Amino acid sequence: MNIVILAAGQGKRMRSALPKVLHPVAGRPMLAHVIATARAVAQARGVSANTIAVIGHGADQVRNAFSERDEVRFVLQEPQLGTGHAVQQAAPLLDESAPTLVLYGDVPLVRVETLVRLIDGAAGEVSVLTVELAEPTGYGRIVRDGRGSVLKIVEQKDANDRERAIREVNTGILVAPTARLKPWLTRLANDNAQGEYYLTDVIAMAVRDGARVSAVAAQDADETLGVNSKSQLALVERIAQRRVAEQLMEAGATLADPARIDVRGEVTVGADVSIDVGCIFEGRVQLADGARIGPYCVLRDVTIGARTQLIAFSYLESTTVGADARIGPYSRTRPGAALEDEVHIGNFVEIKASRMGRGAKANHLAYVGDAEVGARTNIGAGTITANYDGVNKHKTEIGVDVQIGSNAVLVAPVKVGDGATIGAGSVVSREAPAGKLTVARAQQVTIDGWKRPLKKKST
Repeated sequence: MNIVILAAGQGKRMRSALPKVLHPVAGRPMLAHVIATARAVAQARGVSANTIAVIGHGADQVRNAFSERDEVRFVLQEPQLGTGHAVQQAAPLLDESAPTLVLYGDVPLVRVETLVRLIDGAAGEVSVLTVELAEPTGYGRIVRDGRGSVLKIVEQKDANDRERAIREVNTGILVAPTARLKPWLTRLANDNAQGEYYLTDVIAMAVRDGARVSAVAAQDADETLGVNSKSQLALVERIAQRRVAEQLMEAGATLADPARIDVRGEVTVGADVSIDVGCIFEGRVQLADGARIGPYCVLRDVTIGARTQLIAFSYLESTTVGADARIGPYSRTRPGAALEDEVHIGNFVEIKASRMGRGAKANHLAYVGDAEVGARTNIGAGTITANYDGVNKHKTEIGVDVQIGSNAVLVAPVKVGDGATIGAGSVVSREAPAGKLTVARAQQVTIDGWKRPLKKKST
């Protein structure tokens, strides 16, 4: 089937250099949501999707935001002369043997099930998606005849008082047989208050030509919301987040407050997962059975093992964490961190491109970068791996059952053998042998007669 997505608008009320359809909802551009919905609708009906996005303002930015895997073709609308004019630009790419569904790049919440109902309701002819609003100001009104059939759609600025009293409004979304849609598009005129070519005028043409025009009402008005301002963007964002929260709870997660969670990607949860308030999930996040995420944690492209606990204000990025681990509070892991089962990472500890073996611990104020840390090793407070020489990164290898005292510096590249102990305050730049105590400190000196400098008195 053909799916045309109108995405050419400037969005002046957004007051942004970013094209309107690229503003994110739940971590993805609005247009990306609509493209995904288009693909899902075609899959639900068992057909392939010929998806065409009509772009205009910021066209290059919009094109560059998508790749071949998105399976969408772009056509340029320049100048922008209305919705009918936009679909005209896509007409040469439409397959006349398949119906055409028209969607909008700034209406990201429409559900797949609703669009399938719309297409099925058309029964091969024309069908429009409508919604009933208590306050319909600004929307095109659905005008029906005495039998309830759709006669036409009248835009707000062209409506008379009787038509403005109608509460059933047009969402802009419609489906039509392509072989009939193309001639209707060529007959559009711009003799209206806006001087634009309205796609909605196709409905009156269809009626005059004897086509059956049906209307399918969206069951949830929220899914038809369009975005034309930052306040509307914020409203749509919260609705999208509430949907995700409901899906997570249905999957078995306990949310301390469904209104205080932000998912900007994809989250999968096992049974008995617990998520406290203020957490942000980006990219792909997997939480295994019994995982507990404390308040105000940020997880980006992270896998968390069963029964692992993240304590408040921890930030994990591109990290895998095993089962029964304990992370935080105020811990940070950077890309390439891999923490095995039962690892403990505590206050103000940072792990980068390093593997922590089973049961290893770094509970206080440590930095572990570009390192392999063996099982059951304990890294003392204030310890760092000095992995950067100003040009290149170097690796630190720490064996199993190692005890590293507080405020140690391991100058990479360096190895610490199994069972070794490093004395507190040591700067280790050569191999520390297995099973032995290594101490590398400057000799303590006391200088007699030394006096602390005094501030000069101001004159």
